Formats: sequence, structure tokens, C-alpha cells
Amino acid sequence: MSKGWLWVLAVLIMVSAVFYQRTTGPTYPFRGDFVAGGKSHKYRLIRSQETTHKARVVLPDPGDSSEMTKFEAKLHHKRYPTDDSFTVEPLVREPIKEGFEWAAYLPIQPSAGKMEYYITLDVEGESFRIPAEGQDNIVLRYKDPVPGAILWPHIIMMFFSVLIGMRAGLAAIFGTDDMRKLSFIALGGMTAGGMILGPIVQKFAFGEYWTGFPFGGDLTDNKMLIMWVSWLIAVGTIGTREKKNEKVSRTLVLCAALVMTVVYLIPHSMRGSELNYTKVDQGVNPTEAIGTGD
Repeated sequence: MSKGWLWVLAVLIMVSAVFYQRTTGPTYPFRGDFVAGGKSHKYRLIRSQETTHKARVVLPDPGDSSEMTKFEAKLHHKRYPTDDSFTVEPLVREPIKEGFEWAAYLPIQPSAGKMEYYITLDVEGESFRIPAEGQDNIVLRYKDPVPGAILWPHIIMMFFSVLIGMRAGLAAIFGTDDMRKLSFIALGGMTAGGMILGPIVQKFAFGEYWTGFPFGGDLTDNKMLIMWVSWLIAVGTIGTREKKNEKVSRTLVLCAALVMTVVYLIPHSMRGSELNYTKVDQGVNPTEAIGTGD
């Protein structure tokens, strides 16, 4: 297979892995639809919010259809995870550029603080719940703002590293002569984007540079560490010159690429930073009460 087709395949693998990770993580919006006025209305409920303002929980406006006799929505929320009672607030119809939306607001929490919520609807005399009965409530996490000058280079470098890593793995499979160069570039990208910029992003968002091994159980940090170490071992072993037995070198690079693939199949932000409200209620400063959650 030509190198050009290997690049095409690497791009497809990278896009698929990143898309899967981003759309399955706990910060990805909760999506669905409800029927009102004889029409289906899609909603997108947020699960991540910066501490600069309240989280806005929104449902689309079903309009003033003559077929619809009643529309009422209520937001039920509490701190997560706590034994607090749910606070109930009505969603209010608010004007936007394109028309109207029904909205209510979650109270601002300190960084890593979470709010659990669900919505009850009364539409044309029929009552139902979002999420549906039997499903887990939606959990939203607050985070401090991260400067774009830090966040975007981190994101770009990680996407770039995955692309180059996938291409290096394909080079190992098909025996092309650019395997070593690509492996070194992939390691460099992960070092800059994941091991340097990643902790800086974490510091801005949640107040700690590193909450993975050996200091905590943050799955995102631990995934990054495992991926980086696998490439470090591969690059350290294969060196800069071709070996007499290239099978070992190709196997190590392929294994590192497979580890990278597995890492990106694990949803982003799992077991991330979480505020311990028990400590906060005992008087501990919120910045000192952040641990690792589910």
C-alpha cells in the first residue's frame, strides 16, 4: 500500500477514535427529543459549564400550535453526590434571536463541583421525565476557564499525535521506511501536548497539575501516562537506526499504536476531578476538597 493511502487510513482511524471518545464521555451533552404540538423537538442538555456563570438548561420552544393545549417544564436539581433534597424551579420561556427557548439555571459551584438534575414535563396533559424513569439523572460539572492560548494548542497537539501515532502503526504493519521518524514525532507531540500542556490545562480548570498515578485515580491523566510510556518504550527500543531484526521494532511500534487506540476508545473525562461536598460542608476550602469521582 502506498504512503498516501496509509495517510488516508490514518486520518480515518484518528477521526473515528476521537469522535467516539468525545461523543461518549460524561461531559458530552445529553441529547433526545420530545413530542409537542404534533411535532418532535430535539433538545441538548449540557453536562459541563465554566464557573464564570450559571449553567443554562434549555429545552426548545414547541411554539404556539393550536393543537397544543399545555406545556409546562420544571428543573429538579441538587449538588452531586450528596443527600440534599432536590430544588424545583420552573423553566421560563425566554426570547432568543431565532424565537424562544424554555430555560432554567443551575447555581454556580466551585471548580470540580457537580450538579445532578432532571426535567419533568407536562405536555398536553401527559407527564414524563428527562431522562426517562429508570435512567440515571444528568450530572453537570463546573470548571474554571482555561485560556484559549493553552487549551487549543493542547487539543491540536493531541489530535496531531494521534494521527502520527496511527500512521506510525500502519508503517509498522506495512514495513514502510518512515516508521522511526513518525514514532519520534508522535512521542514528541504527546510529550508537548499531553505531558506538558495537559497538566497546565488541568491546573487552570481544576487547580491541580496532575491527579493521576501515583497521586490519584484520574482516568484521563492515567490514560495519558499509559499512552506516553508505551511510546517512550517503543522509541527508546527501536532507536534511530534500522535493526537487523526489524520484527521486534515493528511489533513495539504497533503495540504502542494499539495502546493509543484503546485509550481513545475510553470516553474522555471519566473518573475526573470531583468536589467533595462533605468536606466543603465541614468548612474545608473548596480548592482543598477536590478528589477523583466516578
